[in-house]
Amino acid sequence: MEKTIDINLIRLFSGYILMIIPILVFIYYKVGLIKDTIIAILRMTTQLLMVGLYLGYIFKLDNIIINISWVVIMSIIATHTIIKRSGLNLKMFFIPIFLSGIISIFITDAYILGFIIQPNNIFNARYFIPITGMMLGNTIKNVIITLNAYYNKLNDEQSTYRWRIANGATKREALQPFIQNALKIAFNPMIATTAIMGLISLPGMMTGQIIGGNTPNTAIKYQILILITVFSSTVLNVILAILFSDKISFDKYGNLKQNIFNYTTKKHILIQKNK
Repeated sequence: MEKTIDINLIRLFSGYILMIIPILVFIYYKVGLIKDTIIAILRMTTQLLMVGLYLGYIFKLDNIIINISWVVIMSIIATHTIIKRSGLNLKMFFIPIFLSGIISIFITDAYILGFIIQPNNIFNARYFIPITGMMLGNTIKNVIITLNAYYNKLNDEQSTYRWRIANGATKREALQPFIQNALKIAFNPMIATTAIMGLISLPGMMTGQIIGGNTPNTAIKYQILILITVFSSTVLNVILAILFSDKISFDKYGNLKQNIFNYTTKKHILIQKNK
């Protein structure tokens, strides 16, 4: 089996030359995203280099406690990112969003690793960390989109929500259209991408496995499982996030609390109302 070609640091950083393309486009069209782009690339590089460093140690140790601790830490970081990007109150939403993520990971990991792949130890770093990491990474965007769509529309159309309640609808029935709208916004692109994934690209894990020396047949089987796992885990995470967060988002009269939003979001809402 041919050994995977390593990339030395000089060739790795030569890849940054490609960033000239987006930067020139942003300059020409005066988009104003150059600083944000450079910061994002630098953060991504730093984070991935650090991940590569400590994952090397984690894989060597392959300790159950360390592996689970890594997932918990990544879940905490993901929870913080989701709440911040959703414009919600961190203190109020941390527990429901964290729990929704942990529960969805536990259920899908238990099934995909314990029942389908069946390694000797489901917490084996070689399987547990990459698969869980992919679920976390792919879930964040959809949870953010869903929570944004759900709470922003609910806030904008509180009169519609109250009208349904006044006309005899239960809280669950009154919220149903808002949940439907948020799920459609979040998952329409994901469904479209999943449907043609095999035709347009060799996604992450599949590419890595082929470059790493596995046969395309083995890589494809793993990729199918990963796509199904990611999709199922994301939907479960999203719906649990809504259901759990609903418990703390309404007052005793069934009205949406305004303190669920962070300061920046509340300021934006106030400006929009005063226009």
